[in-house]
Amino acid sequence: MSSTDAIPVIDMWAPIVPTAEIMADFAGFPEPMLGYLRVFFKREPTLDIVRDFAHGLIRDDEAIIAELDNANVVRALITGFDETSTAGGRFISNEAVAAVAERQPGRFLPFAGADIMRGEEALDEVEYWVKERGFVGLSLRPFMIDRPADDRHYYPFYAKCVELGIPVSVHASANWTTVRPSELGHPRHFDRVACDFPELKLILSHAGYPWVLEACLLAWKHPNLYLELAAHRPKYFTAVGAGWEPLLRYGQSTIQDKVLYGTGAFLLGRRPADLLLEMRALPIRPDILQKWLWRNAAALMGIDVSLSLGNSGGTHV
Repeated sequence: MSSTDAIPVIDMWAPIVPTAEIMADFAGFPEPMLGYLRVFFKREPTLDIVRDFAHGLIRDDEAIIAELDNANVVRALITGFDETSTAGGRFISNEAVAAVAERQPGRFLPFAGADIMRGEEALDEVEYWVKERGFVGLSLRPFMIDRPADDRHYYPFYAKCVELGIPVSVHASANWTTVRPSELGHPRHFDRVACDFPELKLILSHAGYPWVLEACLLAWKHPNLYLELAAHRPKYFTAVGAGWEPLLRYGQSTIQDKVLYGTGAFLLGRRPADLLLEMRALPIRPDILQKWLWRNAAALMGIDVSLSLGNSGGTHV
């Protein structure tokens, strides 16, 4: 057994598990996202195809938990997405996320989606999901909101996250829609946010790719800004010209405490265990790998994860 075989994993961006209620919402795929169907699932991007495709992906809780166990995932972030005002509908409802999280207490990290264009009403909903239903974070996607992360419509929601003591995960990457520019996810938009909200726990989802160097600089500069790696195959991180060189360099030095492992396994169509094997194969020091896989996330989320290499289960939570 290697030194990494039994370490726990915190997946900071699953963010979808294919239960019946989540797939029912998935069938209502927002039209601006159809490009994702073409790129990731190799399907003709039509809403009818989405509905048939989603129904065929449904799995029961037992199978989903078994896959997490096989990858030693002790926590997995799942989230709602609500961009009704700018995309014509919710993608995944907070209600569906709550149902899954409540059936498996302590296994998932439920984040809320919020339609920020609805202002005070949406702020009240965020507070409800956190205070009454046990949600532990907020998730926002600028490319679906059609406004960059430093647009002032976001600011009351950042302030609410600070007030509630929860992190916000914000899409920070290129996007695969054909109707929204990728520039909406550029890391440059987060510098002002982190300056204006120094206490905000800010997660740049997808690590700012392809602008990884800029994202690494922000994580170095701002104490509460983190980079999450999901929806990218780790086996490509070392490929020449792939753009991940800054992460492999600075992620083992100046920002080693700011990198969060995430899989995006559903989007990639890969098992969590397979993606974990790819991550373990990277040229990363074992102590740094543990930080990426769970220690940094545990510190950020306040999760008490104690490790026992001698037990067959591998972890105690």
